[in-house]
Amino acid sequence: MAYLLLAIAIISEVTATSALKSCNGFTRLVPSLMVVVGYCVSFFTLSQVVKLIPLGYAYALWCGFGIILIVGVGYFYYRQPVDWPGALGIGLIMAGILVINLFSRMAIH
Repeated sequence: MAYLLLAIAIISEVTATSALKSCNGFTRLVPSLMVVVGYCVSFFTLSQVVKLIPLGYAYALWCGFGIILIVGVGYFYYRQPVDWPGALGIGLIMAGILVINLFSRMAIH
């Protein structure tokens, strides 16, 4: 159940962050509502997740997957290119997520 809530938190955060560009400085109603509701849902579900799994582990996954997905949204939806240093950085984030999941005692509660 914790990982389902974490997935909801990540998707909500990515949706809200993606809508930031479209809300045009909070001058457009629908994208602005998407930002506010998305962040509220994200933080609420993340607050439930940290009751079930360690804070550092949950936050690392939330941030890591959020960053990776936002880069994907920027690339595919907003046509924002990713250069090789950016791709390397994303690869390092992915490696960090793998290390935490496979080898760290952070995940044990």
